[in-house]
Amino acid sequence: MEGPNLTAVTEFILLGITDRPELKAPLFLLFLLIYMTSLLGNLGMIILTQVDPRLQTPMYFFLKHLALTDLGYSTAVGPKMLVNFVVDQNTISYYFCAAQLSFFTMFISSELFILSAMSYDRYVAICNPLLYAVIMSPRVCWVLVAIPYLYSIFVSLLIPVKIFTLTFCGYNVINHFYCDCIPLISLLCSNTHEVEYIIMVTASLDLISSLLIIFVSYLLIFVAILRMKSAESRHKAFSTCGSHLTVVTVFYGTLMLMYVQPKSSHSIDTDKVASIFYTLVIPMLNPLIYSLRNKDVKYALHRIRKNICKCFSFKACTV
Repeated sequence: MEGPNLTAVTEFILLGITDRPELKAPLFLLFLLIYMTSLLGNLGMIILTQVDPRLQTPMYFFLKHLALTDLGYSTAVGPKMLVNFVVDQNTISYYFCAAQLSFFTMFISSELFILSAMSYDRYVAICNPLLYAVIMSPRVCWVLVAIPYLYSIFVSLLIPVKIFTLTFCGYNVINHFYCDCIPLISLLCSNTHEVEYIIMVTASLDLISSLLIIFVSYLLIFVAILRMKSAESRHKAFSTCGSHLTVVTVFYGTLMLMYVQPKSSHSIDTDKVASIFYTLVIPMLNPLIYSLRNKDVKYALHRIRKNICKCFSFKACTV
């Protein structure tokens, strides 16, 4: 029930990761390094897959969009989290909080389905190599990323609108380092059953459906690999899936650790650690995994570095 002393919330206070002053400086430097590595790595991957003609294939088309979503949700959270280490009280406005939740939800939801689209791409490449170019046409690739983006935009508008049209009790302290659904719901005075149900349904739908597509794709891939007679062919097939399987394992493993753990062991500190991992660490790891394990990306980087060196050598000669 709304009492007469209820005040309108115009801003929120983010408590951040730690309240210990001696940890703020080293943590700031650590997370600044992580975010800058993520920023440069994902931007580099986007540019590389866009400009290199040898990377104009469906696999790298999806990799470009994976880098875009990684860049999106890490940037939605990272800069504001870094501010918390250098100010006494990290405030975020009511509308900026809603925008942060919306962008984070959109990009994290998109990533789930882009990863599942990438698993389907690997399935077609290994199980139907002769029809790969026909099945994975540019039109099909765009459909496989456009549908997740449209769905994610819908969800990213639905959940924040549902939360921010309800009444906050006047207490505006969020025990987290960004505006997330669960900490915000705990500040509401209104009946939250509807918004909790929407979050549960959409989160379950996203996680289960995308994971099911990945599971079925890799099940069919492993069956096809086992039928291969040549050891070299099997090794090539496994290496084709290696990077994607590593990314999927790390990403889904972290999400399940956070959302599937029993309530008895559930804590804010555990949520913060898991959130740090999938909002900052995973976006940093993904471009590193694909660049270190992928020969095509390594060759593309080598070609660009060679062209840059030639360009500077030519300028030096003409001066």
